[in-house]
Amino acid sequence: MVTESKIIQHPERAVPQEAANILQEGLVAHIGFTVMDRPHVIPVSYFYELSKPDRIYIHGGKTSRLMQHLASGAQVCVEVTLLDGLIYSRSAKYHSMNYRSMVCFGRGSAVDLIEEKAEILKKAIERYFPGRQEGKDYQKAPVEHLAATTLVEIRIEEWSAKAREGGPRGPMDADPGAEGTCGILLTALA
Repeated sequence: MVTESKIIQHPERAVPQEAANILQEGLVAHIGFTVMDRPHVIPVSYFYELSKPDRIYIHGGKTSRLMQHLASGAQVCVEVTLLDGLIYSRSAKYHSMNYRSMVCFGRGSAVDLIEEKAEILKKAIERYFPGRQEGKDYQKAPVEHLAATTLVEIRIEEWSAKAREGGPRGPMDADPGAEGTCGILLTALA
């Protein structure tokens, strides 16, 4: 079972019930880990499905420092952010953004069974490219490719989710006669 992390800065923005949905909707995760006392953060694609809410799957090359670290069982941090809008204010201090984000902590282990690896990687392709079909739109991964790929299952132990929504909140933003401008720039995927 996943436990909830306590949010310190802006605890009123906590949305723990949204953590799984943010993981489901996100496209890029940032993995934080430490090797030889040196911190690293690497952006990755990932596979996540609501039917297994305590697991994230990452794949990469066998010689990758990230993949070797993840497969070792060492603790890692995973972060996903969905940017919903950029907020501009009449005051420099109150420029912000609307977002939904989640951070989780867990430990990884290698998925070694070729059949399991093939199935998860097929589902990952379907997640990023809905409608593409193995055998029709692309060739099924041969055993040699699967053997050369590391797939890691990260078991989520703890997570938190946070969101900001709404418009500018500066002291002059509600006054239409005040100097300057304020509003929201909505973001969208291209």
